[in-house]
Amino acid sequence: MIEPIKIGPTWRRNADHPSGWDLPELTLGWAIVAWQADRLQMGGKPWRYTPEQLRLTLWWFALTPDLRFVFRDGTVQRLKGWGKDPLAASWSLTELCGPSRPDLTGRTVLDPWGNEHPAGVAHADPWVQIAATSEYQTKTTMRLFPGMVTKQLKAEHSLDLGKIVIYSDHGAGVIEGVTRSPVSLEGARSTFVIRNEGQHWLERNDGHEMADVIDRNVVKSADGQGRAVTFGNAPEPSEDSMLLREREGFEAIEAGKSAATGILYDSLEAPPDAPMTPEGIPQVIEGVRGDSHWLDIPRITATILDPKRSPQVSRRYWFNQIVAAEDAWCDPKHIDLCAAPDVEHDPADGWVLFFDGSKSDDSTALVGCRLADGHVVTLGIWAKPQGARGVGWIVPRTEVDERVRHVLDTWDVKALWADPSHAKDDDSTSYWQATIDGWHQDYGRSLVLWAVAGGPNKHSTMWDMASPKRVEAFTAAAEQAEADLRSSAEVAAAGDPEGRTVTHDNHPALVAHLKHARRSPNRYGVSVWKGHRESSRKIDLAVCLIGARMLRRQFLNTTATRKTGKQAGRAW
Repeated sequence: MIEPIKIGPTWRRNADHPSGWDLPELTLGWAIVAWQADRLQMGGKPWRYTPEQLRLTLWWFALTPDLRFVFRDGTVQRLKGWGKDPLAASWSLTELCGPSRPDLTGRTVLDPWGNEHPAGVAHADPWVQIAATSEYQTKTTMRLFPGMVTKQLKAEHSLDLGKIVIYSDHGAGVIEGVTRSPVSLEGARSTFVIRNEGQHWLERNDGHEMADVIDRNVVKSADGQGRAVTFGNAPEPSEDSMLLREREGFEAIEAGKSAATGILYDSLEAPPDAPMTPEGIPQVIEGVRGDSHWLDIPRITATILDPKRSPQVSRRYWFNQIVAAEDAWCDPKHIDLCAAPDVEHDPADGWVLFFDGSKSDDSTALVGCRLADGHVVTLGIWAKPQGARGVGWIVPRTEVDERVRHVLDTWDVKALWADPSHAKDDDSTSYWQATIDGWHQDYGRSLVLWAVAGGPNKHSTMWDMASPKRVEAFTAAAEQAEADLRSSAEVAAAGDPEGRTVTHDNHPALVAHLKHARRSPNRYGVSVWKGHRESSRKIDLAVCLIGARMLRRQFLNTTATRKTGKQAGRAW
């Protein structure tokens, strides 16, 4: 077996616990498991969790000493076929009829080792939702309920088992399947929500808006203990799905960059170097399937090796790996391995800047690249606020102008090149013309390398990518930047991070934009774009990184030539 990467508490060991596992000191899980034993079933047999599912349940229902849930939100990421829907259904039925809230009278139950844990009571007004972006994705869970409910449970709570809605206790409680209608969801006082197939919750199918509405709804739960949990497979890193945002948020918490608390993220995934060979695949699947022994390893192996299957898709669904799309401009692992957030930078070090302007839809961005070592820092990002739709919002030009001028005043800037509009489908060029001219007029004398060095249109800062000549130059720069990221990542992976020729400050927006960038072949080579014109996945900081790296290389080559006297010319 190839050892998988284990994220979250489910597979965490504890030699001091008699089970050998790290289990919560207080949990409602033991009361829930006892209740489920007589009231839930699967295939006509009493319901039983696998050991892995049991540990996950114990942690999801873990309690603080004052009997509040430790986790207010959660994500369970597993390979395809692991058993996410049955687990989600068992939690949903427990929330509808079972002891889903701690008994505040002090009653307790015992775990197998004689330790006391709080007993539970049923919620007085349960409102459970199975949410997804398509009706089919809700049905994968909803269709399990009739077969899981025993006659005892049905009689105890007068269950009315519909295909889309289940009522308990003559309508006092409900489980309902809901799909992509954020407006109709608004206002529900949900006590528990399953967000199913979170890797498919995107902006274009209202997934992010649905997630926001659900977050607001569970906060309004009468007892303050409403919660939501996402189930899904590994997200595609360029799609900006809800599950990907949850993963990035969790990683920010782990890195100490976010103060958010109460988040459970649990995943079992193959290591980055997991082989996709006939010999290696079975060893990988044995590790990442956990206790899901019903998964047929030879059949999965044959599916992965089928030449018509995409290796990237197979890694996501069967290895549970977050991997690059086939048309990703840069491998996400390379981007992560080039992160150097702790690298110090001094404004006096000597910098070149690249600016990418937009008016409303795309982001406007400013990036700096240090001449000495090529380290990239994010100096500004102005984007449409999340959830803003239609017209009405434009980039705050005055604020951007003040920021750029502040950097020019306080940093040792050798060159600033500004593209007034990377996207040529609006009037961004005219929107930025006067501002960029102002930078040229006020700072051109101090800039060493001009964007347009000669001719009637000479300009220190305006570098409009509309011309074919500049498209060619930027395409070459994009290819060079990807090669630099790849080679630097390989050096870092080999244990020599100091040997990297390109590093970045790991700014969340920069990382996201780099991972959003897709390959865009043209007559000159392979450039970058965001996938399609209406894509919500912005890449403007990636454009700036490419531009800043291009400018650094050109600056160093030009100044080196001037020093040796091999090229005549003037410096402004």
